[in-house]
Amino acid sequence: MQAFTTQFTLSRAYLAECFDQTLPYGKNAKPNYTLPVVFFVLGMGLLAFIEDSGTVGFMLIVLAVMEVLHIRFRRAWWLTRQMWGRSADSEVKLSLDENGINTQNPYTKTSVLWSDIQRVIETELGLILVAKSGGQQYLSKSLFSDAVISEILAISNE
Repeated sequence: MQAFTTQFTLSRAYLAECFDQTLPYGKNAKPNYTLPVVFFVLGMGLLAFIEDSGTVGFMLIVLAVMEVLHIRFRRAWWLTRQMWGRSADSEVKLSLDENGINTQNPYTKTSVLWSDIQRVIETELGLILVAKSGGQQYLSKSLFSDAVISEILAISNE
């Protein structure tokens, strides 16, 4: 692997790209409405059949509504949480070498060894590095030349 170094800003646009590109490959790709439905049915059942459980029934219905809102606005909520973090809008230094990928900003330093990467998923706008431990890291293709992207994909196929 030829050494490569670049810098980028961890902006809202970059984070939005990360969310949009990794969502189909994540654990919660499809929203699960089971929990809100269960909360709602239990809440309505308590309200309908038990006289003294009005408060608990209403609490379960409110929880169901909150869970549906969480599912509906998960992208906006995730982006907001990321932008509230210290690393938001900071400069990230990314370097590739024969050992792996290193990222560093003023608050964190991360290293991913090539041997720890199980596979690389190529998306329309980037690459998702899937570690053997199950973690994922997204890298935008806009950061790399076509030659570097080819090398990363070739390493993952070894």
